[in-house]
Formats: sequence, C-alpha cells, structure tokens
Amino acid sequence: MAGMGTGRLRAGWAAAAITAACITSPAAAKADCAAMAKLALPDGEVTSATLVPAGSFQPPQLPGGPPPGVAAASFQNLPEFCRIQATRRPSADSDIKVEVWLPATGWNGKFAAIGNGIWAGSISYFEMGRPLARGYAVAATDTGHTGNGMTADFAVGHPEKLKDFGYRAVHEMVVTAKAAIAAFYGRGPQLSLWNSCSTGGRQGLMAAHRYPEDFDAISAMAPANPMTNLMTQSMWVGYQPNRAPAAKLSRPKLMATHQAVLKQCDKLDGLEDGLISRPDLCSFDPVSIQCKAGDGDSCLTAEQVGTMRAVYDGVRDSSGAWLLPGFPRGSEMQLGMLMMSDAPFPVADTFFSMLVYGDKPGWTFRQLDYGQGLRDARRFADILDVPADGLDPFFARGGKLLLSHGWNDGLIPATNTLAFYHDLYAALPAAQAEQQLRLFMVPGMEHCAGGEGVSQFDTLGTIDDWAAGGAAPMRLVATRAAPMMPGAPELPPLSRPLCAWPMVAQYNGSGDPSEAANFSCVVPKD
Repeated sequence: MAGMGTGRLRAGWAAAAITAACITSPAAAKADCAAMAKLALPDGEVTSATLVPAGSFQPPQLPGGPPPGVAAASFQNLPEFCRIQATRRPSADSDIKVEVWLPATGWNGKFAAIGNGIWAGSISYFEMGRPLARGYAVAATDTGHTGNGMTADFAVGHPEKLKDFGYRAVHEMVVTAKAAIAAFYGRGPQLSLWNSCSTGGRQGLMAAHRYPEDFDAISAMAPANPMTNLMTQSMWVGYQPNRAPAAKLSRPKLMATHQAVLKQCDKLDGLEDGLISRPDLCSFDPVSIQCKAGDGDSCLTAEQVGTMRAVYDGVRDSSGAWLLPGFPRGSEMQLGMLMMSDAPFPVADTFFSMLVYGDKPGWTFRQLDYGQGLRDARRFADILDVPADGLDPFFARGGKLLLSHGWNDGLIPATNTLAFYHDLYAALPAAQAEQQLRLFMVPGMEHCAGGEGVSQFDTLGTIDDWAAGGAAPMRLVATRAAPMMPGAPELPPLSRPLCAWPMVAQYNGSGDPSEAANFSCVVPKD
C-alpha cells in the first residue's frame, strides 16, 4: 500500500510542477486562485477554486453538527484564503471529497492537516479555521462518504469505502494538498504536520504506519486505536447498564459515583484540589457507596455496583477471562454518553450489527459473545487498526509523534493510549523513543476537550517547534477551557503543567495551586 501511495505522491508533485510553471509567485496568489481549478490531479479533479474574502466564510450545514469533543468555531476572524475543493477516486467506488485552504497572504511555509470524528462523513470545517488563522495551509477530507458519522451504514456492501475511511482518504488528501501548495506558492511546504483528536488521532497514527513520508510530525490526541478494540469496549460499556432492568445508572447516580471517586482519589497526588491527577493509583470500589435503607440518588444498588465494576474492570469473555481494559476512575460524567441509552453507542453498535454481523438478520447487541466478538471484529484490523510495532519507517526518517489523552475521557479509555505508548516505546530503539516520541496525560480532561481540569494546550505549535529542530517537549502548560455546554457552570481559571509520561506534576508546596508555575514535573516514586 505504501508503494502505491508513493507513486501517487510523485504523480501529484509532477502535476503540481507543471501547473506551477504558470503560477509562479506567492505575491500573485490572490489573482491566481481561480486558476487552481485547472490543477491536474491523479485519480480525480479540482471541482472549485474560489478566493474567500476575510471573515466571510460560511460552512455548509453538517448533519448532527460538530462531532463529540469539538466546539463550533467562529469563522469571522479568518484571513482571505483560496478555497480549493477536489474529488479523489482511488477505486471505482471511491468518492473522496477534499478541501484545501491556502492563505492568500502571510503563508508561514507549512502545511497542517486536520482529521475527523467518529465515522467521519463530513469535512472538518470547525477545525480548519484555527490553523489557517495562524498562517498554515490547511486540508481536510470527508473520508469518502457523507453522513452524520454515528453509523457505519456507508460501508455496508462497499468495502472500498471502508478502506477509504480506514486509511486511503487521508493520503489522497495529502497528495492533493501538497500539489495545490506547490502550484499556488511555487514551492512545497517546509513542514507537513498532522494535528487531530479521536478518529483524527487514529488517522494520524495510520498515516505514520502506511504513508510514513506524508508528515514530519503528528499530534494524535485520544486516538481511537486500536479501533476494533474500542468498538468492543464501547459495546461492553453500553451493554452493562442494559443487562438487567435495575442495572442502569441515571445522571444523578453517575454524578454521585464521580463525587465518591473524587473524595477517595483526589489527594493521591499530594494536593486536594478537586481533580484526580493520578487515576492510575485510584482503586475506588463502587461497593463503598452501595445503598442502604433510605438512601437516595447518592448511592448505587447492587446491580448498579456491578455495572460500574464491569466498566472499570474491562471486557471479559463468557468464561470470565479478561480481554480489554476498562475506563479509568474519574471518567464517570462523560460515560453517560455510552451508558444511558437503551443500546450501546451507535458508532460501535452499527459496526457490529452492520459490518461484523451484517450477514445475520435481526442480530442485536444482546447476542454478542465478547470473546468471539473481539475475534470477529479483528477481521477488520488490517483496515482500521494501527499496530504499535508498525511505525518504524516513520521514525527512521525522523518523524515526531506527540500522543496525549485526557484522563476523564468517557468515550475512549485513556488506558488504550497508555498501552499503545508503552508497546510503541518498547518497539523503538532507545534513542528514537527518547527523542521522537512523547505522551502527555491530562488530568480532568474529557474527550478531546472540556472537563473539570485543564484542556487547552498548543499541540500544533508544539509539533511545529519539535519538527523544526527543537528539543523534544518535556513540559507543556495547559489551561482550563470555558464550558462547552450552554448553561454549564464556569469553573475558576486554572493552569497546570502537563509532564512527559511517566513524569507527573507535583505541587511545590507554596504559591497559588491554580498556577502552573508552582508545580514541577517529577518521576513518581510509586
């Protein structure tokens, strides 16, 4: 696959070089945007090239709005840019939409690519504006289908579209973007960067695995990888509250559980501050809040205790043998998205019902045997999963990988990224692991953003500096974000250092504990 990708990349650059002969000067870019409609692309074509005046862009209506963890962004502060729309068809059943946004002036010489959420199905307009405003050329893709992203129906009977989603569309987007950049500015990007979360995190890892020359540095936050494992975990978490009539937890019950976890585990890092900074040390057992006579929403019934124990413990097969990690303690508030419906999260439920067991009419999640189900799901691993020992060529050419994950993520367990990091670290030569790989765990952060703790930190600037020759990051400063949900209470300002794993942030013992300057990154003794 990588060989085929390299061939297309060369073809794209050749086409770009021809077109660049007519579009030679960055200074003439504004007048030349319309000419980009004639850019020749292998297996596809440019469908539109329009100069968008500053602050005037209006995104099309997206089914379902932004994916989980992505806030709607304002486009009023965007500079003037050349908006290029293209279609790529690497297979007879492919219809991959790509957008490339090129600053009309002030290009910083670099390319930043943006990924998708859940099952994709739309261009990530809400994520493209921020890097464009910082001077980057930006690109995104719908991965080859349109829809709300919550269902796998697009791939039923369309194996090539599943391949486009799994790995191929992002590479086609990169080829398109680099050809457009070379044609528009007269030269290619000095650095190519990937910056995305969730499905986008998995896409970044997949690019490093299958197309190691596409990017110089990758930020993969909360990557949905291995995806077949994650789909199985989501099914397990969705099944537990539906396995018996009394097993489901209401929102107040989840909140009470979270408060009990905070009470027990907040101080494990040496500072009681309303955050669980060391979930890896937290051994909270929900039986400690099992109901007694007269208790209300502040306790759990025996069935609900069983639900939470299973969610924390992880996936087991019919014999009771452990298969996959559960969710860290502290993630209870966002876990409601997976636990409070009458069926598992549709992203996972449709993966099994439509793709894994699509040949079994009437199949439902209640029929899933988790040992066999995991084996059956892994039939799709070659398309959807990134192996920890499969990134050697990316690192061999000097690639940098920044992993990060919020400890309170209730959609993708942070333990998945920890396991991937440790396996990847062990698979790399020591020098590469120390200089080219980093993991930052984020206390109190939920999926991609939000939560009780800090969640705003500059992943794009970090990998840009690193890829440009800077030292591997050891400490990032993060701040608390404003609430994403309307009407949610606004918490006081907070900044904290994020420390390169396995280091953790430790309060120095004096100064304001809401300020990052009063913490040090240390290797824990436990």
